[in-house]
Amino acid sequence: MRGAFLYGPRDLRFEERAAPTIIAPTDAIVRISVTCVCGSDLWPYRGLQASPEPTPMGHEYCGIVEEIGSGVRTVRAGQFVIGSFFASDNTCPHCHAGYHTSCQHREFVGGAQAPLLRVPLADGTLVATPEVPAGELNPSLLALSDVMGTGWFAAEAANVKPGATVAVVGDGAVGLLGVLSAKLKGAERIIAMSHHEARQRLAREFGATDIVTERADEGVARIKDMTNGIGVDSVLECVGTQESMMQAIRSTRPGGSVGYVGVPHGVELNGEELFFSHVHLHGGPAPVRRYLPKLIEQVWDRKINPGKVFDLTLPLEKVAEGYRAMDERRAIKTLLRP
Repeated sequence: MRGAFLYGPRDLRFEERAAPTIIAPTDAIVRISVTCVCGSDLWPYRGLQASPEPTPMGHEYCGIVEEIGSGVRTVRAGQFVIGSFFASDNTCPHCHAGYHTSCQHREFVGGAQAPLLRVPLADGTLVATPEVPAGELNPSLLALSDVMGTGWFAAEAANVKPGATVAVVGDGAVGLLGVLSAKLKGAERIIAMSHHEARQRLAREFGATDIVTERADEGVARIKDMTNGIGVDSVLECVGTQESMMQAIRSTRPGGSVGYVGVPHGVELNGEELFFSHVHLHGGPAPVRRYLPKLIEQVWDRKINPGKVFDLTLPLEKVAEGYRAMDERRAIKTLLRP
């Protein structure tokens, strides 16, 4: 089969690789129905994050179970499943606490930009849908593998409450689905920070009440002006840069919360400033597995449609164009069909 490999900055190739096989009795092989390019894939693609060369790419996936190991009990061949970008056993103390991405036996699930994927710890990682879905649901179900669950975790980590005023830093897929998550959690005012018109429209569709185009200190000043100098109750930080993190912290009122899910790159915090801000910080790699059953139910019942973040669809062999489109901000998120 062929899959996506990153050889270096902006050197993404689609080439032959060995099809995955069962290695451990807890493995499953999933035939991918749809996969995609993630915003976090752009860090190594741009040369801003070191990775081995070549690196099999892709960590968002859903599809049909093709084969299971002898120890797998909760999923079976023929089921449509969704899993997280970290495999987890769903039994260790960290999983029981709801932090599956810190599972004591976690394994990163990579190489999903290919027709077949080996998923370790299948019983704890994969969640089956009630039946094989209609094709139009696939984009929204795929979004649950990462970006919807990550947006939901950002809102939860930021302690979004009914009636709250919320700001979202970042207008990529995670930020946009953070807007949707804040809306679902009952936020009354949701300020999306974006200067891209198409993304602003989708943010409003997902529930944003206000748009702020300014960034950094100007963005903070604008938020303070909109809240009578107080700041917002909750901020969802969905980028991962020094600028975005400081924008998030400084936009939050004393006693408010920042949920940060952007993978940090070069972020350093000043302890004294943080001490006197009285701002709560919580975040990390989203425990997507925790949310999958509830989110699958909401997509299945057509209550949410997170698949709207996919604004470019390509055949898998055109994966390099999908990266280029996102790198150049011509696309929010690229859906790939094997």
